[in-house]
Amino acid sequence: MQNFKSHFTFSKQQHSGIFLLVLIIITLQCVYFFIDFSSEDVQVDKVALSKFQKEIDSLRRVKLEETKPKIYPFNPNYISDYKGASLGMSNEEIDRLLNFRKQNLWINSVQQFQEVTKVSDSLLSAMSPYFKFPEWVTNPKPLSYNSNYKSKPKTFVQKEDLNTTTAKQLQKVVGVGEVLSERIIKFRNKFKGGFIADVQLEDVYGLTPEIIEKITNEFTVKTPRQINKINLNEASIEELVTIQHIDYDIAHHIIEQRQLREGFKSINELTKVKDFPVNKIKIIELYLQLD
Repeated sequence: MQNFKSHFTFSKQQHSGIFLLVLIIITLQCVYFFIDFSSEDVQVDKVALSKFQKEIDSLRRVKLEETKPKIYPFNPNYISDYKGASLGMSNEEIDRLLNFRKQNLWINSVQQFQEVTKVSDSLLSAMSPYFKFPEWVTNPKPLSYNSNYKSKPKTFVQKEDLNTTTAKQLQKVVGVGEVLSERIIKFRNKFKGGFIADVQLEDVYGLTPEIIEKITNEFTVKTPRQINKINLNEASIEELVTIQHIDYDIAHHIIEQRQLREGFKSINELTKVKDFPVNKIKIIELYLQLD
């Protein structure tokens, strides 16, 4: 107990030191609470501050633009599932495009893209600036003709066989270059035996009606591919979908229309079928017959 008390026993000098320390603490506390250290002389250059803020905002916008995913020009005919989704297309819109392309058909304009995919106007306006069609589609060059030169149309015998001709021979036709001639040969060789008829040239991407006319003035199908025609009034859905330009939806509509009509009286009645590709009727009828 005596040792404990010794800790609180101070000498006179120690008492004086403690008193002085307490006095200093109290003085500093009073100075802190009762004296205003704030300065009213601080001036802000509002013009310079505004200019600096604008520079910061500008740099922020530039940084945001750099971080945005960039879209480069592309041909809409080659939009994949991933590409379509990243552009904001729905699965149905992408499927319509892919089904259209499976028929060896090509989109050649912004308007046609919307007709095929049925995308909204707002999405189309966001996508279409990046569409890049081939030069010969967007800016076709007029063919030069010699107005003084006139020749009689060639007869069937005089024409060369479209199923045996070469790309080099096709290039003799005005307007058919290396790309188009190779494309015609490649399309022909997709079928064992080649073309059935001249009208199948319409399925070759890039051939305009004028070019097709010039080709058929020099060439024609002399050895057509042999096929077993399908009876339109007896064909099943599985048989119909083997025909170019007919998918399962169209085949289903054909069967449905056939039942309503109690059989088709002519192949041209197919043009009344829902979603039927009317512009391809001449190609489709190559595969059909009516008993």
